[in-house]
Amino acid sequence: LAVIDEQHRFGVEQRESLRGKALSGKAPHLLIMTATPIPRTAAMTWFGDLDISWLTELPGGRKPIRTFVVPEADGPLMGSMFAHIRRRIDAGERAYVVCARIDDADEAGEGDVLDEAMATESAQSARNGAVLSPRPLHTVVQIADRLAKLPQFQGVRFATLTGRDDDATKQQVMAGFASGETPILVATTVIEVGVDVPQASCIVVFDADRFGLSQLHQLRGRVGRGGTSSWAFLVSQAEPGSLGEQRLAVIRDTTDGSTIAEEDLRLRGAGDVLGDAQSGGKSSLKLLRVVKDAELIVDARERAEALLAEDPELMGEVELSGAVLDFTRGNETYLTGS
Repeated sequence: LAVIDEQHRFGVEQRESLRGKALSGKAPHLLIMTATPIPRTAAMTWFGDLDISWLTELPGGRKPIRTFVVPEADGPLMGSMFAHIRRRIDAGERAYVVCARIDDADEAGEGDVLDEAMATESAQSARNGAVLSPRPLHTVVQIADRLAKLPQFQGVRFATLTGRDDDATKQQVMAGFASGETPILVATTVIEVGVDVPQASCIVVFDADRFGLSQLHQLRGRVGRGGTSSWAFLVSQAEPGSLGEQRLAVIRDTTDGSTIAEEDLRLRGAGDVLGDAQSGGKSSLKLLRVVKDAELIVDARERAEALLAEDPELMGEVELSGAVLDFTRGNETYLTGS
């Protein structure tokens, strides 16, 4: 038996290597778990590679997290958000602030940052005669310095946490955050999993329109773990009517991980369900679209299962047997064959 928790944190090849660990050479039973299936995995469930069980209720004692999209250009609204966070801190609670990059030297950033979304919107703006320059992502260093100077946080201590910090530093920082010594933690997505501070009631994500939906859902799950009311603030610079605005509306309007995964699949693409491209991008499927043709795929799966139950070796289906053999040899031309 192989169990993979937080499976979206693993690459396709990493997960496959875990399946090959059995000394017998046989594939073990496999259980993978996540709050938000990545698009590729959602697509694979429809193709029969995985059986799926949904746990749709919140864990005991938790309350739904209230989620708000905050335009960064709206100064009064940003100020109200910071004032709200200060009130929660004064009540003995904690707040996370998340940024994609560590500092100006961190070009790639940490986490599921959607550079292709910015590229798409830039292309759309160019066609409309506008010029949209790529904007840099906010950094932990920049935001920590900016927030510390705000009057709303006068007298409040901040801590920072990134993927560059060693384990000892991470433990020390998280201990200070949990105790309330540093009640505001400015961090990268390093806090996405494995962090459980019941007193945390607020999370702010800067450049939220540039993150993947699944990761935003995971980050939101860092709060609301102590039975208190909780809030998630998605700070955005997305243009009205843009893809980024549409994506944030999904997170704002639902806390259902399965719905979020479906929308991520619809908006970003399924990845290469027959290969190892994990999210969005190109697919090797020539005729099918895993969202539009979901009912057709389910019907085909049921028919295939019935056929194999009657004729496991496909002795009576010569052409189909040949197509399967082609596929196992890496020849996918049958996908567009008549």
